[in-house]
Amino acid sequence: MNEIIRNHFLHPRNMGALENPTITARGGDPGCGDYVELELEMDGEEILAVAARVHGCPYAIATTSAFTELIRGRMLSDALEVDDHAVEAVLGGLPEAKRHCSVMGPEALRRAASEFILMHVVTPCGVGDDAQD
Repeated sequence: MNEIIRNHFLHPRNMGALENPTITARGGDPGCGDYVELELEMDGEEILAVAARVHGCPYAIATTSAFTELIRGRMLSDALEVDDHAVEAVLGGLPEAKRHCSVMGPEALRRAASEFILMHVVTPCGVGDDAQD
């Protein structure tokens, strides 16, 4: 474990819960392994705050910590460009057996973005109305 990873593990950033998250999503596999719960506070499309709860190994904690730092303050469309390779790069690389940990944050963000988009879809007038013409 390199010093950057160790620092993110021992002093994780943006962990816990937000008081009023706009959207929450999971990444990973809670049924059989590591996973992350990601909360975002949004202002329009800007990510004002991010918090995460990680269930997993030290590498899962470190990669999620780094990921939250990479996306906080960005527009959602820009944050979606932060992938597992960007997380690995900012941490100075990961052991092959731990590379899957860097996927959880981006996966949770993609799910959160899908939910965010669905929350803002406007339905056409009259759709779902029981009113008859």
